Amino acid sequence: MAEESGQERTEEPTQKRLDDARRKGQIPRSRELNTFVVLMAGILGCGVFGGYMAKGLAQVMTTNFRLPRETLFQPGAVLEHAMAALLDALLLLTPLLAIMVVAAVAAPLLLGGWLFSWESLQPKFSKFNPAEGLKRMFGVRGLMELAKSLLKMLLLGSVAYGILRILEADVLALAGEDLAAAVADGLKDLWWSTLLLGASLAVLAGIDVPYQLWDHRRKLKMTLQEIKDEMKESEGRPEVKSKIRQLQRERSQQRMMEEVPEADVVVTNPTHYAVALRYDQTRGGAPRVVAKGVDLIAAQIRNKAVSAGVPLVAAPPLARALYHSTELEREIPEALYLAVAQVLAYVYQLKTARTPHESPAPPSDLPVPEEYLQEN
Repeated sequence: MAEESGQERTEEPTQKRLDDARRKGQIPRSRELNTFVVLMAGILGCGVFGGYMAKGLAQVMTTNFRLPRETLFQPGAVLEHAMAALLDALLLLTPLLAIMVVAAVAAPLLLGGWLFSWESLQPKFSKFNPAEGLKRMFGVRGLMELAKSLLKMLLLGSVAYGILRILEADVLALAGEDLAAAVADGLKDLWWSTLLLGASLAVLAGIDVPYQLWDHRRKLKMTLQEIKDEMKESEGRPEVKSKIRQLQRERSQQRMMEEVPEADVVVTNPTHYAVALRYDQTRGGAPRVVAKGVDLIAAQIRNKAVSAGVPLVAAPPLARALYHSTELEREIPEALYLAVAQVLAYVYQLKTARTPHESPAPPSDLPVPEEYLQEN
């Protein structure tokens, strides 16, 4: 798509692009690193368990190559001994095989981490296209693979030649030793030679790993237009965002209405504004605004308060000051402490009055600072 628009992929991939690629199974992998780890694990495993396996295999061969004459003529006896020998050999090789299996599983984790993707298992018919195959063969990646193959041949050939030059005298000396000593020394020289050859592959892995990381980032690079489109997609369409904001307002209003029955008083305008206050003496601090609204929402707050038995106090200047100065679940400003205290005192006296004649008069001329009146 970038080629069609004429834009170059110059921007680093976003986190979403990287996550999408990983979900599709596109992560950096290095075959040279995998080969090096598995080969070295096998060589070191042979070094550790080689003596044990050699003795065990020699015992298996000795036992099964010296079968009694009568056993050879028993129907099925030879096959039974062969199966037993095969099982014994597999048990002897189990430690080495286990080490190599662990190395084969752990090697990819060193670069791209563990990943299982169903999308990567789906067949891609583009891989059967000869044109695409030729493009991959003669592309940058194909040339890189060719260069790595040539470098591998040159490196392994040079190391093998150097090893043969170093071990030339030892190899010739094997002819003058007895069979058991010659076999032991020959296997020792062979193990060290293999170890040096395997270790030389670390050079290829050290070259291939940075290249694979660079090539992976290069393939995922984006154009400026792709980044813009991704931002639009992540932010959502205007109608979707509007719907989300509407749902958020509805949920917020619902939670606010649930707090009204727990309020101590609702200060009203008396029709346009309504602010519900709650003062928790055990918690300390100042009274908090638990609900507020104008017009229709104010009417809903008043109705909810009346149903729950929460007192309504008509104080227009204070209601407007509280509405404009204090957010939900916030404490009232210090400048309104005195006015709110008079309202709460009135509410507490109202609750303790035993008869209507003992009911106090509603507060009037509440001390609302001039700056709050001017803001309203």
